[in-house]
Amino acid sequence: MSGPDASFGTLVASDTVRLQRSLPGPIERVWHYLTDSDARGQWLARGRMELRVGGSVNLEFRHDTLPAQHGPTPERFRTGDGGHHQPGRITACEPPRLLAHTWGEAHGMPSEVRYQLEPIGDRVLLTITHRRLVGHDTLVSVASGWHAHAGILVDLLEHRAPADFWITYEALEVEYARRLPRGTA
Repeated sequence: MSGPDASFGTLVASDTVRLQRSLPGPIERVWHYLTDSDARGQWLARGRMELRVGGSVNLEFRHDTLPAQHGPTPERFRTGDGGHHQPGRITACEPPRLLAHTWGEAHGMPSEVRYQLEPIGDRVLLTITHRRLVGHDTLVSVASGWHAHAGILVDLLEHRAPADFWITYEALEVEYARRLPRGTA
């Protein structure tokens, strides 16, 4: 959790977390890592995305296949099939600058994640905004997850070996629990 990708996400509304990372460009390369299943699977989750408003999203999280994954999945996150599935719908798609989709549709009231890309010289500013999050524990979990996943993306694009996801996530979870005010969302 050191270096340029160590900046913490912030609460921009009582139910919204925002995280920014500077990535090596060009913008089309970063877009590819957001939208291509195999590329996205290296840092977040594989799965099909129909890149049009209303199109389906099916993110298939398999943290044990992420680069540099050495530690076991914590007991509280283990599932029968070793993964976690996140269905949703595309709510905005403006290649290569904006992608948004719902998150957690299978669990009732979905939240929404938005990825914005802005070229700045030879780098790209990635802004991840996740809104409609209910409860402090959810805010902490989501902020920690995005921080850990974005760290892997930065490391991959900078040609560095990524840190172990779960070790990073659990350390971040403690820090975000301290940083994000209770009584939010």
